[in-house]
Amino acid sequence: MWELLGIWIQVFLTLAIFSFLYRDNPFYKFAEHLFVGVATGYWVVLQIRNVLIPNLFQPLFGEFSDPWLVIPLFLGLVLFMRLSDKYSYMSRWGMAAVVGIFSGLAIFGFGGGDLIIQIRSNVMPFIDTEAVQAFTQKAGVITFLNILSNPIFIIGVICVLFYFFFSTEHTGALGVVSKIGIYLLMISFGASYGNTVMARISLFIDRAQFGIVNWIPTVIIGILMIIAFVVLAITGKVDPKKQF
Repeated sequence: MWELLGIWIQVFLTLAIFSFLYRDNPFYKFAEHLFVGVATGYWVVLQIRNVLIPNLFQPLFGEFSDPWLVIPLFLGLVLFMRLSDKYSYMSRWGMAAVVGIFSGLAIFGFGGGDLIIQIRSNVMPFIDTEAVQAFTQKAGVITFLNILSNPIFIIGVICVLFYFFFSTEHTGALGVVSKIGIYLLMISFGASYGNTVMARISLFIDRAQFGIVNWIPTVIIGILMIIAFVVLAITGKVDPKKQF
């Protein structure tokens, strides 16, 4: 019974989200608010169980192993002083600590996890000897493109870097190189956008397959939602010409 009820709820929420394709409506707002509320509650509980309890409450109040944790506890509590008009200035202490600490961590995080890895991945031979050997053993278009991959990658990175070099006007040879960098950036953005669209389409296909497999509740709930739209429009509670 619970599994069947879960299927009906999933079908209703799926159709409620897809109803936004027609216009903003109460069904979509209900599904949107439910999603935001559940996600927020789940995030809060996850932070309490995985962050606050093992890293603050347990060592401070249970084991008494680190009394210095009183400082982050105080800075975290003063953030709620934002709700008080008289003591709202105290929340700036905690906010300053959060911004400063996370800024420092972000510098090290992006430096070690993003910048250095990108620099290391760009340190490569101009000609890949393994690709050349593969081309000589088995000639073909794919193996020939593998030979050109390193030169294209290295030249492309140089052109993109020259595009962000603003100390000199982009004219002459520098203008040509920077324009090539623009084209490469557009290709990269287009590929990233296409990848995002493919991911969204895969999600839609999954929901569509779910609706086809469970076609009985999909048809029933869909008809009921259409009837509800018509009734709300007739009674005047919803103006079909206006957005919510």
